[in-house]
Amino acid sequence: MSVTAAQGFTAAGIAAGIKANGNPDLALVVNNGPRLAAAGVFTSNRVKAAPVHWSEQVLRGGTISAVVLNSGGANACTGPKGFQDTHATAEKVAATLNGHGVGGEHNAGEIAVASTGLIGVLLPMDKLLPGVETAVEALSADGGEAAAIAIKTTDTVHKTAVAAREGWTVGGMAKGAGMLAPGLATMLVVLTTDADVDGADLDKALRAATRTTFDRVDSDGCMSTNDTVLLLASGASGRSPAYEEFAEAVRTVCADLARQLIGDAEGASKDIRIEVVGAANEDDAVEVGRSIARNNLLKCAIHGEDPNWGRVLSAIGTTRASFDPDRLNVAINGVWVCKNGSVGEDRDLVSMKDREVRITADLATGSESAVIWANDLTAEYVHENSAYSS
Repeated sequence: MSVTAAQGFTAAGIAAGIKANGNPDLALVVNNGPRLAAAGVFTSNRVKAAPVHWSEQVLRGGTISAVVLNSGGANACTGPKGFQDTHATAEKVAATLNGHGVGGEHNAGEIAVASTGLIGVLLPMDKLLPGVETAVEALSADGGEAAAIAIKTTDTVHKTAVAAREGWTVGGMAKGAGMLAPGLATMLVVLTTDADVDGADLDKALRAATRTTFDRVDSDGCMSTNDTVLLLASGASGRSPAYEEFAEAVRTVCADLARQLIGDAEGASKDIRIEVVGAANEDDAVEVGRSIARNNLLKCAIHGEDPNWGRVLSAIGTTRASFDPDRLNVAINGVWVCKNGSVGEDRDLVSMKDREVRITADLATGSESAVIWANDLTAEYVHENSAYSS
């Protein structure tokens, strides 16, 4: 049930005509309260889409009563007109919800907006705004799946996750298949909970979860202009869990969705789990993991099912992490093919037939670790991104 698994939320996903192929392209998620607390994190790209700028402003008020999301156009690099279109979208959502008596009184300053699709193209507002009317009429407590389908772009499947706890729930939906790189990884994500949690704890839990999930997905090294992750709390369950329990549930949903993003990455035939161990500190572990994840020679080798550990060492060597090159160890799918910076076990022992490939890089310097997820580099990825224009 995605974002409507938690009490107090309704959602819809409809085809507004934004996409030329007629597929669903407009989603709406409404928090019916009684609490309207919210938190969010956004792309760290300095080039930000208009809806990112808008939603960042909305969040400063600490309240989000609804989120409207469209696929079929990113509304990024569209100048003042793009921001005006985002504002008009929020105004339309608020007015339509009020006109249909949905929830309490809505105003545009509490409506978050998110967009995904081609950069540098204005949205067809003559289709989007009437679509808002249709979406409001379609709102239901069972609309979470339809909403998740409507935000897909090159995704082959819609992505949802739920963590049900005793008397309260965290649910979520995500989209993302290309431009998957940290800060965040390219995505639109809406998370919901019926737990009674204030904005400060929502923010703390979301940032903690994002740091070890979405921010450690590095499929193709390309950072988006539109990344948006929102967490909304309705308080409808009347339950106020301990912070640690709540944060664990949020992280569980984020980790599930992040793994689904990697599993659906454009053109990928292998999902690569890179675990860096023996690091002097967590920052070193993350930096090394990212370097390995972004090594195109290694990604090509993995596509060819070649356990080329030399490319792993080469990637480690480009980082600022603390290590002695003569103490590095690398395992691929459990076989330690490199020991002490040199030849280890027979590489022919490594089987790479399965979809998931596990690389362990041991820096032999400390006790910290980190996991980064990546994909192989395929001809299909190149083809999809040379042909993509909508």
